[in-house]
Amino acid sequence: MGGEAEQSGEGSGQGQPASGGGAGSGDGTRAGESDGQADGKADGTEAGRPEARLERAVRAAEQALIEFEIAVETFRVEVENFSRLHHQKLGPMYTRLDELDAQIAEARAARTGDPEDIRAAQEARARVMPMPGVEELFHGWMDSDGLFPEAAAMLTDQPVRPPERVRPSEEARKLYRELARKAHPDLAQDESERKRRDEFITRVNAAYGRGDEAMLRELSAEWEAGPVPEERRPSRSEELYARLEWLAQRKEMLTLVARELEEGAIGGMLRLAPDDPDRLLDEIAEQLLAQVAQREAELAGLLG
Repeated sequence: MGGEAEQSGEGSGQGQPASGGGAGSGDGTRAGESDGQADGKADGTEAGRPEARLERAVRAAEQALIEFEIAVETFRVEVENFSRLHHQKLGPMYTRLDELDAQIAEARAARTGDPEDIRAAQEARARVMPMPGVEELFHGWMDSDGLFPEAAAMLTDQPVRPPERVRPSEEARKLYRELARKAHPDLAQDESERKRRDEFITRVNAAYGRGDEAMLRELSAEWEAGPVPEERRPSRSEELYARLEWLAQRKEMLTLVARELEEGAIGGMLRLAPDDPDRLLDEIAEQLLAQVAQREAELAGLLG
């Protein structure tokens, strides 16, 4: 599946003509000149830029990835739809089989009284009626860490304790006043500086609201150090190489997704009958019905 998508994508990228000329383009290049020679002579044109070939490679990789993503997503939808049909059509049969297994085990345990048969019967019944988890039993009331405060308050008729009020220390108030005067957004000379000050004051207000004296000291030191200098912007070639690396990582991730889909139970079924999955469901249903009939006969024999 994935290989076909990659081939189609790469083919579409490789089939694009190189900009800047050809044998009949009339741009002065000879028919026998290579693409590299033509690119070198086309100074000032798109093909003459050093990044031109790299850009074409990126475009080809992008197209290949798009085709691969389409193939993976198509298969994912097929697996999802088949899983839904599998559950709707065969789910009741699996449930019936589990119930019959539990009844057979219980009938055998009642007849023999053997502790091992009793344990097997209990396990079979537990598979039919699984114990709900804590979150299901107390949905909205508690989790694995215990009761929510609101739930505990309702059960004990006690009000929910409000959060404690924080009273900043004198040093925290001093630091806050200094930072508010120095970093006030109204002191900005341009819009970018105003934005920086707005964001900084938001952090100052949050720290002061918590009474976090240590954080206020850190913010004071940060302001004194001045704004962080802008990082050097990568060159066009660096951007293109980074793009190629990201495309390769994305393709690798999609390959893992496709492999998981194909190796899953539903994906395995689809591989058995990719052109007619409905027929496969019918065949499995017939097998399950035969197992149901066999277990019903076994249960009838145990019950006499």
